[in-house]
Amino acid sequence: MGGMMILFPGQGSQAAGMAEYVWSYPEARDVYAEAGDILGWDIGDLCRNGSIEKLTRTDRTQPALLTQSVAMWRLFEKEGLIPSVAAGHSLGEYSALVATGHLSFADALRVVEQRGLAMQACGEELGGTMAAILGLEDDAVDEICATVDEVWPANYNSPGQVVISGSADGVGAAGELALERGAKKVRVLPVSGAFHTPFMAGAAERLAEALGRAVFHEAGSEGRFFSTTEVRYPETGELAGLLARQLTSPVKFTQSIEALTRSADAPDQALEVGPGGVLTGLVKRIARDLPMASTGDADSLGGILKDLAAR
Repeated sequence: MGGMMILFPGQGSQAAGMAEYVWSYPEARDVYAEAGDILGWDIGDLCRNGSIEKLTRTDRTQPALLTQSVAMWRLFEKEGLIPSVAAGHSLGEYSALVATGHLSFADALRVVEQRGLAMQACGEELGGTMAAILGLEDDAVDEICATVDEVWPANYNSPGQVVISGSADGVGAAGELALERGAKKVRVLPVSGAFHTPFMAGAAERLAEALGRAVFHEAGSEGRFFSTTEVRYPETGELAGLLARQLTSPVKFTQSIEALTRSADAPDQALEVGPGGVLTGLVKRIARDLPMASTGDADSLGGILKDLAAR
């Protein structure tokens, strides 16, 4: 069938000044204005002028990234772009649900605000950290995590890149084992907790309450939502439960891109909508032959929008 796959990034793609290059577009400013009204603080100023230290607080990062991604998506909607499938990496799933019509931006933002607060609180209470293991097969990382207490695979990002998560001691011990078994590098990530592990169970409970107040809609003609948590197309009635489970489950990005690109209706091109180009780099390592573009800077965004307008 072909078509366009849209991918939305998650936490870690934020950058100081990331809203500046969309500020000349009225549709993007409208999204930021709506977000500011809902949140009660000037998220546009944070994303244009705030320091990276302020922007990387989990409770600020998450609404900021959602707002930036949706602001950018509105520009593509204006040009009539309809994806065949939309997916996201962790937090990016909320942007994908907005793009496919399952969630209003307002509901997504309210939920994500609570998600960030809950994850920040869990991190402060229980501690924990995450580290990227580079250069080992997924199975080898799985085996290491199975032998060390309080550490789990958290993100299967691409072949040879798996993020582990858990207690500081557990992640440290697993990292040492990974190096002994031939990993090229172990990089500790600047995060405030052990995301996508049982350490986030309390946050998942709090998030479930917020999700219970959101309205999930059947998708219209906006494309289908694919879950990178469960590597499948979920039904609308499953979405709230899936998003709560996401906090304690690994992100299976590698497996999801492999499944999508090998399916009978595989997309024939892909676009990352959001700041940076993290997912673009991952997809190029997973599905080398899939044409993939990012919108992580003014020139890239403007060029793609210009091409769409000229169709």
